[in-house]
Amino acid sequence: MRIIAFLFLILLPGLASAQGAATLVADSVTLNGQDQLIASGNIEAFYQGTSLRAARIVYDQPTDRLTIIGPIVIRTPDGTLMTANQATLDPKLENGILLGARLVLNQQLQLVANQISQTDGRYAQLYKTAATSCQVCGTRAPLWEIRAERVIRDAQEQQLYFDNATFRVRGVPIFWLPRMRLPDPALDRSSGFLIPRQRNTSQLGSGFKIPYFITLGDYRDVTLTPYVSSETSTLEIIYRQAFVRGDVRIEGAISDDTLVDENRSYVFARADFRLADGYQLNFDVEAVSDPAYLLDYSYSGKDRLDSAIALLRVTDSTLQDANLTYYQTLRDDESNASLPPIVAEATYETRTRPGFGGSLTLGGSVDTAYRYSTIDGEAGRDVTRAGVRGTWRQDWVLNSGVVGTASFGARTDLFQVSDDSTYPGTDLRFVPSAGLTLRYPLVRSGARGVAHLIEPTIGIGWAAAYGGTPPNEDSTRSELDRANLFNPQRFTGDDAVETGTQAAVGLTWTRVGAAGTTSSLTFGKIFRDRAVSAFSPSSGLDGTTSDWLIGGQVITPDGFVFDTRTLVDGSTGLTRADNRIAWRNDAVKLAAAYIWQAKDLTEDRPETVSEWTLDAGFRLSPAWAMTLDGRYDVAADRPVRAGIGFEWRNECVTIDVSASRRYTSSSTVEPTTTFGLSGSLTGFSAGRSQGGPAAACMN
Repeated sequence: MRIIAFLFLILLPGLASAQGAATLVADSVTLNGQDQLIASGNIEAFYQGTSLRAARIVYDQPTDRLTIIGPIVIRTPDGTLMTANQATLDPKLENGILLGARLVLNQQLQLVANQISQTDGRYAQLYKTAATSCQVCGTRAPLWEIRAERVIRDAQEQQLYFDNATFRVRGVPIFWLPRMRLPDPALDRSSGFLIPRQRNTSQLGSGFKIPYFITLGDYRDVTLTPYVSSETSTLEIIYRQAFVRGDVRIEGAISDDTLVDENRSYVFARADFRLADGYQLNFDVEAVSDPAYLLDYSYSGKDRLDSAIALLRVTDSTLQDANLTYYQTLRDDESNASLPPIVAEATYETRTRPGFGGSLTLGGSVDTAYRYSTIDGEAGRDVTRAGVRGTWRQDWVLNSGVVGTASFGARTDLFQVSDDSTYPGTDLRFVPSAGLTLRYPLVRSGARGVAHLIEPTIGIGWAAAYGGTPPNEDSTRSELDRANLFNPQRFTGDDAVETGTQAAVGLTWTRVGAAGTTSSLTFGKIFRDRAVSAFSPSSGLDGTTSDWLIGGQVITPDGFVFDTRTLVDGSTGLTRADNRIAWRNDAVKLAAAYIWQAKDLTEDRPETVSEWTLDAGFRLSPAWAMTLDGRYDVAADRPVRAGIGFEWRNECVTIDVSASRRYTSSSTVEPTTTFGLSGSLTGFSAGRSQGGPAAACMN
């Protein structure tokens, strides 16, 4: 019969009154005289979250010491596990010596020592220590281990200090260090070296990146990464800071290489802040010393940089948005002076429900596009627009099941144009509009829980423009899709408007399976009484009749998504097609896309575009994973980029190898091949490391 003893009542009154009760459960508890307690048999002791299991415990009151005979198992509140053959400790289990001991941190890193000395519950000194997170099978050496003459663990600072340390692989010494400091695996953040990476490129040669992480308090840190090869000396930096209402991230690099004759650099900075009264402030800065730098070092594939500041507030009934953006082009065929490089916009919108029904939306906006160039014409044109608008909308459902939407609106815009004599300096435009959309959803429930929905839709719209025709700066890339088929205004900006009378017809079929698979198919076309010249030929919207829109989608419960859109001209054939496949589950992460676009000089596309892209990851086994990415130009019959990577992971090691090739070239960029290699040891990274499957021990 097991006996429960409350130690604070018998032997530890001072400790119990100050700290709480220490509870002991054992098969047998006896008193030897007046000052010694002996517990034996399946002992379990609990004190302030710390538990102890042992075969025998002797408490001596005059010396205030516990003599413990093992096997001993001690678990602390932070998850640390200690085992030993025998120990001498104080009643708090904070000071003493454990012999034949093993210390397990965060269920990952185990340290085996001849002796562990505990001091003040904070410091643990381990003598003749072997540390590893690998599976240990009998007398066979683990895959890797660190042997040290002494290891000090600071539980408060969560650091491990090694003296006279040797790193071994399968028992073979690889390198030796007189002193070494590593983070406790339970630590979230700690200054120190991160995982090094080997990088080999055809332009920069073979080199190493050795990042060093520095904590600057609880809310700031910086990572410095020297990158050295035969062709470059580079220092990369990442700075992060968290605020109560936001965060800042700055990354950049500076390089001295053999590719150009001067130092090269870049900086990307981003900040997001939540201000009072629901406002959000966001800004980002992007700058680079030369057009090829980002691609040469694989920092980014962007060919236009944008630095912006924005202020946004959204409520149930209002929208306030103001932003200022500066663009920098990295393309060979563009200049910053004529992009335009500076674009600013401010918008206010409010929505109310008037007493006569429906919803009323009122708003105003101001935007400007500024170019440095003063050349007369499009290359130097500056445009500023200020406008107000209002729209009333009413939805209803008739007894027959027809769903209707009616809308009436009007907008007035004032344009100021400079450095382009083709347009007047000041122009005023007034645009009234009206629209009606009718939908007739038909639902049928089939066998085994399958549901079908067929929805024919017709939309009728009218708009007129009174005043001048301003230059179109913000609506040059509009195109027909399922989202704007029944929208009477399909331009993406405010400079251009669709005028005249139009009708859009469409039919959508949707199937919902009993298992959750959803599929849909949409057909649509637009008819007008006049052509809209501002639409490009490949937009699907030019002429008096639009292209046929054919769209489809399939979504399955296991994460598979297929989405397609095709625009077909009745006389010339295919205008545009884009298809996307995505699949995500425990074994596969797949994203693939194909796009086809007819040549269109109005969109600066002199040749047909036909490309596919692939980004995939596969879990080949619990230990092996593979990634693939690629982009292929079908029209030119040449690859654009390709990459492959492999990862091998077990319970204590992760190794990544990768290879990639960028085939694109220009006057500033050369094709590049890159190889990468990195490895990490589970158990020493700040925060819990995700290990792989453990190897089985063979008899």
